[in-house]
Parts: sequence; structure tokens; C-alpha cells
Amino acid sequence: MPEVHDNPNPWIAEHIRRFEETGGRPRPGVNDLLLTTRGRKSGELRRTALVYGRDGGRYVLAASNRGADHHPAWYLNLLTDPHVTVQVGTETFTARARPATAAERPHLWHLIVSAMPQYAAYQEQTTREIPVVLLERNR
Repeated sequence: MPEVHDNPNPWIAEHIRRFEETGGRPRPGVNDLLLTTRGRKSGELRRTALVYGRDGGRYVLAASNRGADHHPAWYLNLLTDPHVTVQVGTETFTARARPATAAERPHLWHLIVSAMPQYAAYQEQTTREIPVVLLERNR
């Protein structure tokens, strides 16, 4: 099995550790998942923790990068290789990731902001439009 590198940000690395220790429930009342992408430059597997919403059978993410003026690495990685691994709770599965279309985004943005209201503040502090990402489970 290939080695997976956790996000080097200490806060996110700690979040991943708590996710694993709690069986995927590090924060009661918040839906968290672990997303593994392939690094677009290194080719290495990279894992991060993210809040998600649900739209039917799809998982919805915000590439907020905490309101920074640049996209997070995980988002840039999935643009290059949309084949990802997702862990929700104790279940791990493969999925295909894609940015929401312009037509899909308003509904999905509302959904993810409902899951994590801080995303609205992040959008206010950056000039970029925060991408919304859909994860569709592989069959």
C-alpha cells in the first residue's frame, strides 16, 4: 500500500489524528471527512481533513483555504487527478471529484455554508470565488 502524507499544517494534522482516534467523529455535530488526493507535482498521496455537506448521494466540499487568496493544494491536486479516496466515519471508498458547475454552485454553496457557516466569512475575506467540489462515489 502506498504511503499517504498528511497535511503538514499542524492544526489539520491534529484534526486528522483526532478523526482517526474517534472513528471519524472528531467534532460532534460537524460532518468531517478525510480526503486523499494525488499530488500534482510529487505524485504522492496527500490527505487532509474537511467539512462536508450532502446533496443526495454526493458529498459537497468548499475549497476555502480559510479565506486565503489562493486555492488549497488539495483542490489543485484533484483538478489534475480527480480520482480520490474518501473516509467518512470508519468507511473508506473511492470517488471522483469535480468542481461544481456555475449552475450547480448557488444551491451547493448554500448547502455547504449551512454545514459550516464560517465559509461565508471566508468568502468575504477573499477576492477569489471559493470553489465548491462534488465527490461522487465510484460504483
